[in-house]
Amino acid sequence: MLNFYKLIEILISLQILIISTMIPVYIPLPFISKSSNSLDLPITWQIPTIILLTLFFNKTAVYRAFTIYIILGLFIIPVFNQGSSLGYLLTPNFGYLLGIYPLIKIIDNLNTKNKLNTRNFIKYGFYAIFTMHLIGIFFNLLQIIYYNQFNIFIYNIGKYSIGRIGYHLILLIPLMTIIKPIKYLKYNND
Repeated sequence: MLNFYKLIEILISLQILIISTMIPVYIPLPFISKSSNSLDLPITWQIPTIILLTLFFNKTAVYRAFTIYIILGLFIIPVFNQGSSLGYLLTPNFGYLLGIYPLIKIIDNLNTKNKLNTRNFIKYGFYAIFTMHLIGIFFNLLQIIYYNQFNIFIYNIGKYSIGRIGYHLILLIPLMTIIKPIKYLKYNND
C-alpha cells in the first residue's frame, strides 16, 4: 500500500507531466522577422519534465505517474501531444513514449549525492535520450515489418528521431543550469 507522501509524489508528477505535454516550445528569434519573432519547435516540455521529476522524486513515483499518464491518454482523456486513444498504440510516437521508461531508469542513476553534477548529468542525459530514441526506432521497425510498409521507415526515422533528437539534447541545457540548486535542496538538511 502506498503511503501518503508517495501518493502525493505520484499525483504531483502526473499533474506536472500532463501540463508540460501541452506546452509547446517556442524560442524567440528577434532577428528573423518583425511579424513573427518566434520559432515553434516540434516538441513539448515532456522529456525535460520527466528528467526533472526523476531528479526530484524516486523513480518508482515517476514510473507510476508516467504509467497513469499513458493509461489516461489511451483510455480516458487526450493528453498526448498528437492525439490520444487506443489508436495511438499504432503510431510511431508510442514507441518513444515506451522509451521514456528506460530514460527514467538511466536518469535515476544520478540520484546520489556524489553522482549529481553537471558532467554526469550531461553524460547520463545524452545516454538516456539516445536510448529513448533507439527504443522508438525499434518500435517503429517492428511496426514497419508487421505492416510490410518499408517505404515509410526512413521517413518516420527522420520525422520522429533525427528531426527531434537535437531539440531534446538542447533542452538539457536549461536543466543543466539547475543541477546545483537541485543537489542543494536534496542533500542539505539545514
